[in-house]
Amino acid sequence: MTRSPTSTVAVARLTFAWLGAALFAAALATCAWFFASLGTQGPPRAAGAREIAIAWNLLLFTLFAAHHSLMARSGAKAWIGRVAPAPLERSIYVWIASLLLVAVCGLWVHVHGVVYRVPGVLAWAGYTVQAAGVVMTVAAARVLDVMELAGVMQARPGRSPEATPAPIRVVWPFTVVRHPIYLGWALIVFGAPTMTLDRLVWAAVTTAYLVIAIPWEERSLSAAAGPAYSAYQRQVRWKMVPGLY
Repeated sequence: MTRSPTSTVAVARLTFAWLGAALFAAALATCAWFFASLGTQGPPRAAGAREIAIAWNLLLFTLFAAHHSLMARSGAKAWIGRVAPAPLERSIYVWIASLLLVAVCGLWVHVHGVVYRVPGVLAWAGYTVQAAGVVMTVAAARVLDVMELAGVMQARPGRSPEATPAPIRVVWPFTVVRHPIYLGWALIVFGAPTMTLDRLVWAAVTTAYLVIAIPWEERSLSAAAGPAYSAYQRQVRWKMVPGLY
């Protein structure tokens, strides 16, 4: 029995989306391994080399952040929709973002030096903060639907490109802040009991990007969800850090 052209295209799209999801998972695993490796200490660099390394790393992450922000805007999404099938819009975004994240990790130039090291039993306080960040991130991702984030759901046969956005679920951890994944990230990267200069640069740059990106992201969410998101903003006051931002 031969498969119709329509079903073949549907299978190809879904395969592309699943491969993108696998790459997304691999990129996150690479990022976790990379952050762990930033805790090691290498030989000191020559005068001026540290500043050059920091500047290079800033440029690397800026390129990743530029894609991450610009491709999430409605204009970029409309352009993708004109050159690629609408069901693959999210998956294409995931493919590019995942490859760029792996590239950032692979091309990062290490900046050696230890800022501080929490000794002995006190180090477990840092590990606890990091564990709380992991729990918050995983919980938030489950609420948002990981398969939706990875672009798999959008590529499923029968899914309408104009599908109505899922209703806003005001459950933990979205009752704490409006962007709990970002808070979880900050807890993970800043909670490290051994803070090398490498880790500090990574933590500061990535968290600064999240803080800067939130207003843009919320404008997109407001445009998509309308009054429902405005009501959520009134219900949950803080964007990322309770009592601060």
